[in-house]
Amino acid sequence: MKFKNKYNNYELHPYTEIKGYDDHAWGDYDSVVSELKQNIGEKESAIVCFDFYPGVNKEEILALARKLKPDVLIDMEELAKSEEELNREFRDFITDDRVFGIMCHKRLEDFFDLEKMAAARQQLSMHQNGLVVIAGVGAGLLREGDITVYCDITRWEVQLRYREGMPNWHCTNYDAPNLEKYKRGFFIEWRLADRYKKERFESFNYILETEDRDNPKLITGEAFRAGLKELSRRPFRLEPYFDPGVWGGHWMKEHFNLEKEKENFAWSFDGVPEENAINLAFGEVKVKLPAIDLVFYCPKDLLGERVHGRFGAEFPIRFDLLDTMGGGNLSLQVHPLTEYIQDAFGMHYTQDESYYLLDTDEDEDAYVYLGVKKGVDKDAMERDLREAETGKIQFPAETYINEISVKKHDHILIPAGTIHCSGKNTMVLEISATPYIFTFKLWDWGRVGLDGIPRPTHVDHGLKNIQWERDTDWIYKEIVHQEQILEEREGMRLERTGLHNQEFINTFRYTFTEPVSVKMEDSVQMMNLVEGESASIESVGGTFQPFEIHYAETVIVPASVGEYRIVPGEGMCMMVIAAIRK
Repeated sequence: MKFKNKYNNYELHPYTEIKGYDDHAWGDYDSVVSELKQNIGEKESAIVCFDFYPGVNKEEILALARKLKPDVLIDMEELAKSEEELNREFRDFITDDRVFGIMCHKRLEDFFDLEKMAAARQQLSMHQNGLVVIAGVGAGLLREGDITVYCDITRWEVQLRYREGMPNWHCTNYDAPNLEKYKRGFFIEWRLADRYKKERFESFNYILETEDRDNPKLITGEAFRAGLKELSRRPFRLEPYFDPGVWGGHWMKEHFNLEKEKENFAWSFDGVPEENAINLAFGEVKVKLPAIDLVFYCPKDLLGERVHGRFGAEFPIRFDLLDTMGGGNLSLQVHPLTEYIQDAFGMHYTQDESYYLLDTDEDEDAYVYLGVKKGVDKDAMERDLREAETGKIQFPAETYINEISVKKHDHILIPAGTIHCSGKNTMVLEISATPYIFTFKLWDWGRVGLDGIPRPTHVDHGLKNIQWERDTDWIYKEIVHQEQILEEREGMRLERTGLHNQEFINTFRYTFTEPVSVKMEDSVQMMNLVEGESASIESVGGTFQPFEIHYAETVIVPASVGEYRIVPGEGMCMMVIAAIRK
């Protein structure tokens, strides 16, 4: 396996410095407690709310709260409905499926027992003096605090805690499969908690970062909001994370200096605000926060008015990395059509996507499976998929699905309803719409997951969404080698590489040895440096400092930037940029 362009300059923990708030941040346990005590001061009475996101360790927060020596300490979880009652109420959203639920439209207050809440409020009314602490998910529902500390956590950290045995909120499912815990979080807990949180940003006096156990970091609400506003006006990166998988490869391990002891790394989220973190530095204190906070608090500046008007406070573009270099094929899959995902799962839009070939193994054949073969026997394929799902046969993918040879810098477009998967010996930059969980696996090559459990397939869902007319002729006409040169001059070539006209994302590739200017047209942009050691993103009007991007890194440029320049480092650079089409 040959690896070229090993620059080894990929930054694993990017952060943004926020100036002017050095005295608004506290980076160790004792200083956090001291600041909160000082704020409470000599008040005769005060209510402090430790409000937090599901997944925050309650015992850690209660231990911290006790350091304040409260006269009354209320645990919000004791006011919740029983686990059995919640399971009944959320049954329709959880479903029997191993992977998919239905997006929950309820609100966080539906977690709580009305009689218990009324009794707790009565208890509070009897304490006119002294310090009252309310701690837990939804603390602000009981009573607005004189001081509100929002305890935040990233989705990735929540998932890691699930794997270590943490149950869902107010549940005893410690030993449940990770898929089951994730599903409850994704479809229910996170939806309710997000609605609750984004209504209250202005009321947070402090944000407490709870990523590291027993190592909280505190910033003021003022610093938190200022940091989000700063990010909404300049280029920035998210903190990526990496995970192994049954088909994982070794390209990222080699290029990004990841842990050598890991057997492989299958994928990375490098540009998914719903899952990734942002790192903000206030003087010597660095805090890690959910990137979705930025989407919620500054949607118009970040997304652009046009995109915000279409999608609301959701980030519609996703960049991630799929590594099969020295690994195996991804699962053969199809994504739901828009009307199907709306009717079946309550989602607004579907996962149209594309594969940009960041690299391929030059010593081995590289290919993607894409679309059905011309003249395919639909009934025979359906029969074989169903028999393969039950373990009776190995699905003969080569009989039914096209194998498309690919090389570095090819861009394969995959509108929803198109059968696809990347083969082994590829390094894919996946550019897609954000609803990433909705992948209908048709065949997974008979593999089990890393947990030893057979990986779930969804043939019934898949067969309802396969677009059978997308055969060999159609894919070559519509979604393979669709590059179009838009502009070419000395030192610069601009190409449109996709996506398909059924997809709402446009992608462009700049090949340049001279600086180029980019206008944003009221859309957030995501970019990845797919060739070259480094480049610099510079402000046309001097509104932000030059931002350096390294090979294979993903950067977000907020719509509020308006126009910017890309300046190459040494030699030729190639940048792929995605935006929402008009």
